[in-house]
Amino acid sequence: MKSDLISVIVPVHNGQAYLENCIDSIVGQSYDNLEVLIVNDGSTDRTGEICAGLQEKYENITVFTLSDLGVSAARNYAIERAKGAYVTFVDADDRLCPGMLRYLHERITATNSDLAGCRFRTWSTEEAWKIIRESMGQGESPVSENLYESKQYLQESILRDNCRCWSKLYRRQLIDKVRFREGLTVGEDMLFLVDILPYLGKAVETSYPGYGYYQNPGGVMQRPFTPSYMDQIRCWEIAREIILEMDETLRPQTAAKIITAVMLTAGKIALCTAQERRKAGDYLAQCRKKLQEQMQVSGCAAYLPEGYWLKAKCFGHFPGLYIKLYRILQEVKKSRQ
Repeated sequence: MKSDLISVIVPVHNGQAYLENCIDSIVGQSYDNLEVLIVNDGSTDRTGEICAGLQEKYENITVFTLSDLGVSAARNYAIERAKGAYVTFVDADDRLCPGMLRYLHERITATNSDLAGCRFRTWSTEEAWKIIRESMGQGESPVSENLYESKQYLQESILRDNCRCWSKLYRRQLIDKVRFREGLTVGEDMLFLVDILPYLGKAVETSYPGYGYYQNPGGVMQRPFTPSYMDQIRCWEIAREIILEMDETLRPQTAAKIITAVMLTAGKIALCTAQERRKAGDYLAQCRKKLQEQMQVSGCAAYLPEGYWLKAKCFGHFPGLYIKLYRILQEVKKSRQ
């Protein structure tokens, strides 16, 4: 009997340097029934040409072309056209270890879950990726797994930084009524997971390290500050309202997430030039206001990463000094690399 069809959705924008290797890692999976949906979203390099070649090379690949609508719109477009009983998302600069989809399918069916996830390992060079690939066949540590009901998954996974939509396999029924929120560039993964919670019966997360996350120097999180970077704060504000409707007692945890997002954004602004910082003054003021509001939430400090409460207090009371000290610290770190 033929195995269930898995739809693998790959959005790509100007991915000529890495798309082919990503797709080869998907098509080379040990799981034997896949369709791959590549969405070329407004690429201006050779990505379109590479997509055409991949579609000709592999019979289970379909390519769609959009006019730079953003990663959420690209994923949504593919979801509407996916035929699989299961769906997964892969970023175009990442790669999959050969057994990942087979393993996740095995666990999602064995546990009767709606979602199965695995861990990822970061790489930035071909040598590092080779080491990861080779280690997968050399007796990895025993794989552990945790089963969660919907609210448990929120508390013990999403609110503990497992906010990525990739490295997971979803039953199609789970995401039929949910789509990625468009117009957001940072944090849309997390919001997607929060939005599916009302439909989630059970999830399984495993320690299997099957996903290869490429530390892309041109990735969104590595770029200089732009106004769209405020999206990570906005996404957690939207998520907070949904989460608190489910469980009001999670207010300290959601406040900590917003504080963390604010501090990350303030750090991006700090690294701008003096002229850019002046232009971003309104955004910095917004950050400070949102920070001060959330710091009033009782118990939030306990859920912040180490050192963040002190940094948040410094930024809240002395924003100019904090920005200056942050710049100096990052320059020192850079000089030591």
